[in-house]
Amino acid sequence: MPMLKRPDGVIYYEEFGQGFPILLFAPGGLRSRLEMWHHPKDGPRRSWCDWTEVLAEAGYHVIAMDQRNAGQSRCAIEADHGWHTYAADHMALIDHVGAERFHVLGGCIGGSFCIKAVETAPGRVVSAVLQNPIGLHPDVPDYFPQSHIEWSKEKRAERPDLDEAKIAAFGRNMWDHPFVFCSSRDFVKAFPVPAILLPGTDTPHPAATSAELESLLPGLELIRDWRGPEHMETQRTRVLDFLARHTPR
Repeated sequence: MPMLKRPDGVIYYEEFGQGFPILLFAPGGLRSRLEMWHHPKDGPRRSWCDWTEVLAEAGYHVIAMDQRNAGQSRCAIEADHGWHTYAADHMALIDHVGAERFHVLGGCIGGSFCIKAVETAPGRVVSAVLQNPIGLHPDVPDYFPQSHIEWSKEKRAERPDLDEAKIAAFGRNMWDHPFVFCSSRDFVKAFPVPAILLPGTDTPHPAATSAELESLLPGLELIRDWRGPEHMETQRTRVLDFLARHTPR
């Protein structure tokens, strides 16, 4: 089982295909894990492509992961942890697999992980695909802080040794911010790499956040209708075309 050792735990990851690297950040909020890309064996298909399959078949080296303390990854939770902690995991993983430059593609919380990766390593990330990005909903600003309380209860039930005050401090570091939580509007306005947006429409993935990203990101490409089986082929072809145009030769 492939595990990346971190100073405070381990990160589970899988690799698919060969070619130019692309780092995937799955949907699921703090429960983001790579299985969220896969369509369920029983029941309805997800409203997004399984990018582990699509990108591998298109000739990319796909790196997918369970985020810390989700799925099979297990790490500490400290009071000073936050978006920078996740970004450090991401850079450690991309170094571990031997990639220098890479694309990023993220769904849900993965949109913010993508933006933070670009902020952390602008010379290494070559493009960003932002699918259904999270953000601060103007009418439900406590959605993520409240969700963090529920997530905290889950973690404490699994691991009674965890410190409740540290988990709460970690939550403030994650969610006590505007916009996309991880970075400022000024950074997004000067975003140094090409981006394509598949906008959100609900409470955790606000239409208002996607509208702001659309207005701020320079040279942004947009797939407005992307969700569901009737748009799956458009979703696939548009994202693959975007990545092909921005893959270094």
